[in-house]
Amino acid sequence: MKKTAATKKAGTSDIFEQARKVFSGSYVDMLRAKGHDLLEQEGNGSFLIDSDGNRYLDCCTSGGSYNLGRRNEVIAGRFMKAVYETDQGNFVMPSDYKALLARRISAFVPGRLDCVLFGVTRGESMEAACKLARGFTARPGFVTVDGGRYGESGFALSLSDREGKEQFGGLIPGVSTVPFGDVEAARKAITPNTAAFILEPVQAENHCRTADAAYFRQLRVLCDAAGAKLVFDETQSGFGRTGTRFFFEASGVEPDILIFGEAVTSGMFPMTAMVFTPELKRFFDIHPLIHLCTFGGHDLGCLVAMAALDEYERLEPWKNAALQGDVLMRGLTACAARHAQTLVSVAGRGLLISLKFASEELARAFCRGARHNRLLVDTGKVDRTAVLIRPSLLVTDDEAAAIIDGVTKTLASL
Repeated sequence: MKKTAATKKAGTSDIFEQARKVFSGSYVDMLRAKGHDLLEQEGNGSFLIDSDGNRYLDCCTSGGSYNLGRRNEVIAGRFMKAVYETDQGNFVMPSDYKALLARRISAFVPGRLDCVLFGVTRGESMEAACKLARGFTARPGFVTVDGGRYGESGFALSLSDREGKEQFGGLIPGVSTVPFGDVEAARKAITPNTAAFILEPVQAENHCRTADAAYFRQLRVLCDAAGAKLVFDETQSGFGRTGTRFFFEASGVEPDILIFGEAVTSGMFPMTAMVFTPELKRFFDIHPLIHLCTFGGHDLGCLVAMAALDEYERLEPWKNAALQGDVLMRGLTACAARHAQTLVSVAGRGLLISLKFASEELARAFCRGARHNRLLVDTGKVDRTAVLIRPSLLVTDDEAAAIIDGVTKTLASL
């Protein structure tokens, strides 16, 4: 018998009650507070469909992973075909697939970042970057900036501005934090003991905070003078999201190590990577096993990633991100002007946009209201008064207009 809508809703409620027993009760409460107590049933292009058949314009996109849309047909088709061609492979041995993808990534990423180490999660790739920087320089220290978010594992958590991390006791030693954008603070912090200066050039989870190009140029000069390495984490700003292939192109400053995330497969398969300069590869030549990942460079995932790279190169979605990002920024800035007591500011670049509200409760209320207007958004993980707008990079004119309309209606209801 076909389920009625009422039966489906009861099922959803039951599942969330079961989740309270199995997972974290407070996490379930948090989802409900933001209107995220829905069950994803299907993703399709710019949209998410829940178990009740409701269709939402997805502006979460799993932290910006689905750059080429939900369940991209070309990438999904290659995934299905690849299942009959290979498996995960042997993680300690090379394969055609790993070698071909490494070559493709080297060609896709601008500049001298020609060497690749695959991972599965963002934090894991950051772990590898920290090991490489310490190993190459034979120095213990890291400098990072306030407001960053790099993942949940040891090095990544130590670098992150994460509420409650003191609950885990002593983390990785040798990490110092300076204010983002403060050149003098960076100058004082970078010493002969500094292995690397590490930052997200755009702090997506912190109201899309960034700095001007002069700041990044100064960091490059300071790191070069001290013999320290410059590490950019572009997990959220990479693969076209900010209007260029990678944000560092717009800044005019090339890092020594670049971290990027699951957008390399457009979210279709768990894969991340650390890319780095040939100079740093010399340490790998001597110490090849400084980092191992059982599923890093998974042969099946490599085929999926190559299909995604084909689509990135064919579609050049960074151009649409720049165009539609300008449309959204104009429309959302106009919304802010009409609701100045509620919506404090709008920030971002390309299709990585943040709305800053007057309080955390208003930000959560906006997320709840947006759901009623068929728009799925989430609060920032560092600045919880902010709400992120991260749609597919292939968003159309009509879809961009629908985002502005959804924000407008939601603001009017607060």
